Amino acid sequence: MNSSKHTELASHAWSVADLLRGDYKQSDYGKVILPFTVLRRLECVLDLTRSKVLAEHDRFKGQDVDVSRFLRRASGHSFYNVSGYTLKSIANDSSQAAKHLLAYIGAFSENAQEVMERYEFAQQVRRLDSAGLLYRVVGCFADLDLHPYQRDKKTGEVILGEDRKPVPNVTNHQMGYVFEELIRRFAEQSNETAGEHFTPREVIELMVNLLVAPDDDALSIPGTSRTVLDPACGTGGMLSAAEEHITRLNPSATVTVFGQELNPESWAICRSDMMIKGQDPDNIKFGNSFSDDGHRGKHFDYLLANPPFGVEWKKVKDEVENEAETLGESGRFGAGLPRINDGSLLFLQHMISKMKPVTLDGRGGSRIAIVFNGSPLFTGAAESGESRIRQWILENDWLEGIVALPDQLFYNTGISTYFWILTNRKAKDREGKVVLLDARDQFAKMRKSLGDKRKFVTGDQIKAITRLYAEALDAAGDPEHPQHGKVKVFANEDFGYRRITVERPLKLRFEVTDETLTALAASKPIQKASDADALATALKPLVGQVWTTKRAAWDALRKTMAEAGVPWPTGTPFQKAMRDIVGVRDPEGEVQLVKGNPEPDAELRDYENVPLDEDVEEYLRREVLPHVPDAWIDHEKTKIGYEIPFTRHFYVYKPPRPLAEIDAELKALEVEIQALLGEVTE
Repeated sequence: MNSSKHTELASHAWSVADLLRGDYKQSDYGKVILPFTVLRRLECVLDLTRSKVLAEHDRFKGQDVDVSRFLRRASGHSFYNVSGYTLKSIANDSSQAAKHLLAYIGAFSENAQEVMERYEFAQQVRRLDSAGLLYRVVGCFADLDLHPYQRDKKTGEVILGEDRKPVPNVTNHQMGYVFEELIRRFAEQSNETAGEHFTPREVIELMVNLLVAPDDDALSIPGTSRTVLDPACGTGGMLSAAEEHITRLNPSATVTVFGQELNPESWAICRSDMMIKGQDPDNIKFGNSFSDDGHRGKHFDYLLANPPFGVEWKKVKDEVENEAETLGESGRFGAGLPRINDGSLLFLQHMISKMKPVTLDGRGGSRIAIVFNGSPLFTGAAESGESRIRQWILENDWLEGIVALPDQLFYNTGISTYFWILTNRKAKDREGKVVLLDARDQFAKMRKSLGDKRKFVTGDQIKAITRLYAEALDAAGDPEHPQHGKVKVFANEDFGYRRITVERPLKLRFEVTDETLTALAASKPIQKASDADALATALKPLVGQVWTTKRAAWDALRKTMAEAGVPWPTGTPFQKAMRDIVGVRDPEGEVQLVKGNPEPDAELRDYENVPLDEDVEEYLRREVLPHVPDAWIDHEKTKIGYEIPFTRHFYVYKPPRPLAEIDAELKALEVEIQALLGEVTE
């Protein structure tokens, strides 16, 4: 189906908006149009076997038998309807439209009814009926041709091609485009972002290519069977693309898809789409993957997702933290928890927990592809939740590669995005290696932007990136393989570092000023240990005096206080407060000691990230001591961190333009401005 055809079908469905205007707000149009489109598609798909299902239903009427499996077999799908109604017959009886339509919905199999319940369809039926619009809306959808096969307009018979197979009309894949167009329009009307519901098709195609491409040979074997999970499946676009890719390689392959989705409308569309395609709709779970794992204990061959970027997980905080604390590494979140305002790395941990284990003979294992923004690459300091998660992934050698994509590819954000590709079955020659591929220049400009989407990846560019990634994997396995400027191969340890704390000694001189006396009188530790006002008054004669050592200062202070009849307290809080107030930082001052060792100056404390494969003391000697010879490392504060500074690895220095060139350009502009001013004056 060409783009004009799917736009035409979507426009037919959306034309109902003209009927709804006035009785419905624009933001509510989708609440009617989306479920009616699903209903009409289900009706068209079941049309061919309707009489067989009704006959089978009549055969078992009155018998105490679970007939659902017989009815599913008769319908040829995982769903069915046992009523004699159609949307056309319901539209022809306007006075009974609501009653008959609700009865029609109630005659569907339970899995189809659940889809309509998520749309709150019964509520919309009653609302339309009370507005006198129901039979007109039903009539409009009854005229929408969503049959999977072409039919003779007179007889209604399915048209067969030269190969005696039915001629396609609206395939499942094409129906996906119709759904997406409707969702995009709904999102625009309701002031939402389309990207919350679906991912651009070309992005999905590229993602599936990179996920599955290394397995092309294995997938072509007769009798191949694979399972695919998307824990944030939206309307199911990624699941459909993965299934199509595998069956394109091997038409006899069996692909079973699984998903979970939190948005009711998206879940309903995905579930109905899976029903239509012959998949088990029960595999598409509703709910939050973090707090209510719909696929607990299951493992899959392929896992892929485009989770929402930068979305907080505060609503499921208690459940996630409880699992992390009670189950630890045997649960999903034992590696660490990211900051509350971005749950991206929770999704990745959830997916890793569902990888198939690799057997001793090398079988099993899984592959994962997930879309992230830049944050999961580097957010979080050493030993933060994010850093621990990255460390866990790299130390387990699961990260195969990261692909940087062009910006402005998605409907709801213009920021740069990345594919992370993970697997627990790396080839032997690629173990311990990570591939970084820079594909940020692989795009074409759209003639008309859709939300924040102003760029797309062409078919040729998808092939080029897929080929480049395959070559990158070859380069990871063979150091002699020719390198490409857009590809870099690293060892896992290259992304690790030690966060060292560089200390310098606290150096002080000691002096008494008017400000010193004011601070002493106001100090809480001084007030607790002594009469602070009397102490400040006693030391007034010392204003202006300076001492180079603490001992000399303390001797003078004690003597002056004794002469004034003010005792010198001995407690540590008092001593520290006096030192902090009377002492003044001075690069030439006395080094302060604690138990015979230099006391570090918190204000001069610095931090350095040292690669894991480098000796920190050697780093100190080379990078720090030439500038500050008295520095040292506090090894007790050293932390291990992991980050993937993608942009830094591909940064190319561009020297500034010569000054003469800039000067010439400025002069040319000056001449142009003078000419324009002259025209205005004339």
